[in-house]
Amino acid sequence: MNYQVPNMLFALPEMVMLAMACVVLLFVAFTGSRKVSWVYGLSQLSLLAVLIILVSSWGEAGKTFSDTYVKDGLSDVLKIAICLVNMCVLLYSVEYLRVRQLLQGEFYVLALFATLGMLIMVSANHFLTLYLGLELLSLCLYAMVAMHRDSAIATEAAMKYFILGAIASGMLLYGMSIIYGITGSLMLQDIATAVYSSSSNDTILSFALVFIIIGIGFKFGAVPFHMWLPDVYHGAPTAMTLFIAAAPKIAAFALLIRLLVDGLIDLQSYWQPMLMLMAVLSMIIGNVVAIAQTNIKRMLAYSTISHVGFLLMGVLAGTEAGYAASMFYTLVYALMTLGSFGVILLMSRYGFEADNIDDFKGLSKQHPWLALLMLILMFSMAGIPPLAGFYAKLGVVKAVVDADMLAVALVAVVMSVIGAFYYLRVIKVMYFDDAEHHHEANTSGSAGFVLSINTLLVLALGIFPGLLMSVCSTVFS
Repeated sequence: MNYQVPNMLFALPEMVMLAMACVVLLFVAFTGSRKVSWVYGLSQLSLLAVLIILVSSWGEAGKTFSDTYVKDGLSDVLKIAICLVNMCVLLYSVEYLRVRQLLQGEFYVLALFATLGMLIMVSANHFLTLYLGLELLSLCLYAMVAMHRDSAIATEAAMKYFILGAIASGMLLYGMSIIYGITGSLMLQDIATAVYSSSSNDTILSFALVFIIIGIGFKFGAVPFHMWLPDVYHGAPTAMTLFIAAAPKIAAFALLIRLLVDGLIDLQSYWQPMLMLMAVLSMIIGNVVAIAQTNIKRMLAYSTISHVGFLLMGVLAGTEAGYAASMFYTLVYALMTLGSFGVILLMSRYGFEADNIDDFKGLSKQHPWLALLMLILMFSMAGIPPLAGFYAKLGVVKAVVDADMLAVALVAVVMSVIGAFYYLRVIKVMYFDDAEHHHEANTSGSAGFVLSINTLLVLALGIFPGLLMSVCSTVFS
């Protein structure tokens, strides 16, 4: 057996993130809560360092660590997106956490280790590597939701998330173990070859596929595995909700592509109907139930469920154009979610969460710029041109139409029209209702500036979607 020295440079982003996370952990252990601003700075520096490494190594491709780790175009794009999104999350969250006495070093330690888990997931080429990244991410998110220990609703949300997450992880692991028993390998490419060369075990493989789809569906929050998502979004402090809502969906997309496209593409005739059912149910239930919500965090939770349905449409189409459209949708969704929760965070103050739709009444009269940003984000989520959300939905609908799935496309269009109602309700409240209290949102600092760039980027990607779409297409070509 020839031993090959692993190419450490491919995994340099993960190694730097691990080292910095350990440094921050030790710093927090020795300084306690006295130097939290330093911890914040170190965390941002860690993400920036990883981002610079990723950009400088752009275009390099290969495998290392006995082919369990892969560096390719997909990993480069998604890792850069994860780092940028998490940098914005930490920036938006500082003031919110400070006024609630939740600005603790532990938050940043968990954020860095969760980011490490996402990076590992994105580059995984082996079942164990994939599961390692997934569990590292999940355990950090469970602890993050439970950080506000004095809040009964946060503790309840954390318990639900932990128990259901453990069940979903067990399901995923069980499906992986069955596939290992049939193929004799945990390597994605070896599994793909074994599945292609043998059709005698299709029944057992399809049985294993059911458990894998359950695990994927839970991580996305797709129907019927969505029951945790509204409670966690509502129960967790808004800063933690933002962290859970944005970057982990990018990592979940990588999980979906690595498992179903890289490893089990020859079982497409089995997983395609499952994804189709999940996509249709997610669009219907997400949009219909969101109409009844008065809490904007729960409304955005059900909105997320509907967006997951759209995202899955591109993958179930089973074409390179469909995968690229889903990837574009994932990145645009993360950007829109980042901006929407960013507005909520900037509007929140001590003793006031700004988490009810009525809390936005009259915002346009007191903070016209903030109201305009929220208007752009809500219009984009509704899929109204010329914003990025419109082009994202158009891309996945076109993918399923090209794959002769006209019924799915029709459901998507109808649900887009229904979904526009609850987004427009937020705009109506901001522009046509009188304020019930004074809004003390502060958009003059760095968080306000970055939020403005964040939102204007949603507009720019809608007018000029070609650049990002070409990058996504190149990844799968």
